[in-house]
Amino acid sequence: MPANEFDVSALPDIQNRRDSRNVAIDHVGVKGVRYPVVIMSTQGAIPTIGEFSMSVGLKSEVKGTHMSRFIEMLESHSSPLTQENFVNLARATADRLDAPFCEIELKFPFFQNKSAPVSGAQSLLDYDVVWRTVVSGASGAKFTLKAIVPATSLCPCSKEISKYGAHNQRSLISIEATLLEMVSLEELVNVAQNAASCEVYGLLKRPDEKFVTERAYDNPKFVEDMVRDVAVALSADSRILDYAVEVENFESIHNHTAYARIVGRPDTKIQKAA
Repeated sequence: MPANEFDVSALPDIQNRRDSRNVAIDHVGVKGVRYPVVIMSTQGAIPTIGEFSMSVGLKSEVKGTHMSRFIEMLESHSSPLTQENFVNLARATADRLDAPFCEIELKFPFFQNKSAPVSGAQSLLDYDVVWRTVVSGASGAKFTLKAIVPATSLCPCSKEISKYGAHNQRSLISIEATLLEMVSLEELVNVAQNAASCEVYGLLKRPDEKFVTERAYDNPKFVEDMVRDVAVALSADSRILDYAVEVENFESIHNHTAYARIVGRPDTKIQKAA
């Protein structure tokens, strides 16, 4: 055997030794793993940089997990990520580490090409996205999709009480939905944008700026209006098991933000206002 080679089987495997404390660990794994990924969307294959957190449950009798195997799983998965094969990655990771369950979270910026409303000028707008899946032999698999969408809101009270003008603000609409069937990221983005006074764009010419200013003025929304409108849309979607919606308005006339949150399910009795 060459001097620079050795018998790997002769090395001690400390992780596989028995632990006598009889305490199972809920989550053990790696966090903050930055990795290039390609996300499949309705726009096609979108390259981005993801940040992974990967963990498994550790049986009470096992001393430690094999941390390197999490990275091996990422290295072995080179195809573009869909919601389905993201869940399959978690299943394979649980099998590879002989674990009762596996949880994987992936955070990434997602860029959507948008056309300005009047000029048609093209630009990219970014959204923060989180994919999360938990798989276990006992309860199967769960997939959660989260999107944080920037938008514009205009205050109905300000418009009503003022002789001219109204104050507006940039908003962040966060939608986190546990899915029964596939729902595209673009669909959640559209739900959020439709609930705002006006959507935002990366690039606007003067005719576009006129359009979005007047659009917001004609469509005033409180933070309460926006969060309710999103909840109504999600509650009507049978592909969604449950959801959490948060809206935060970064106030232009206060040094604080306005905030609202709704947690619900599609069977929640939410009636659309007449």
